[in-house]
Amino acid sequence: MSAETREPRKFLDPYLAGVILGVVLFATFYVTGGGLGASGGLSHVQTGVLKLLARAHVDRVAYFADMGGGQRNSWANSTVYMLVGTLLGGLVSGLLSRRVRVELRKGPRISSGVRLVMALLGGALMGYGARMARGCTSGQGLSGGAVLSVGSFAFLFAIFVSGYAVAWFFRRLWT
Repeated sequence: MSAETREPRKFLDPYLAGVILGVVLFATFYVTGGGLGASGGLSHVQTGVLKLLARAHVDRVAYFADMGGGQRNSWANSTVYMLVGTLLGGLVSGLLSRRVRVELRKGPRISSGVRLVMALLGGALMGYGARMARGCTSGQGLSGGAVLSVGSFAFLFAIFVSGYAVAWFFRRLWT
């Protein structure tokens, strides 16, 4: 039987995965002094690319200058390394469990084009919201929740309420 026709492996037990995630989160706090989170890494990458294209703009805008202005190297940040490690780790995990393939998941009542537009709009809204909330779901939810941050619990509550509030409108696209 070839590698392409073999069935994917089963997912990790969710309780074991939760314990592993807790250990990784604790180790991240211990090693870096901060928690997990992807939006900070993306902001540093964005600043690094912007610095290559328009160095003076990065130095003039306070938001970018804090991350990469002057002699600061926005790429040399633990969140950038975590982001790269997450992408590579996900790829390795997918390859080992035989789950890597190019596919478009959608419901029967939605075209591929509409599915892609909805995914891009949803991603853009989540990215914008993550910057407004000063953290993404991993940063606010996992790391903030781990240190019992009231703002992080409010963020998680808002995510769940928003998800339930809009699910009815988009459910027909999946069934």
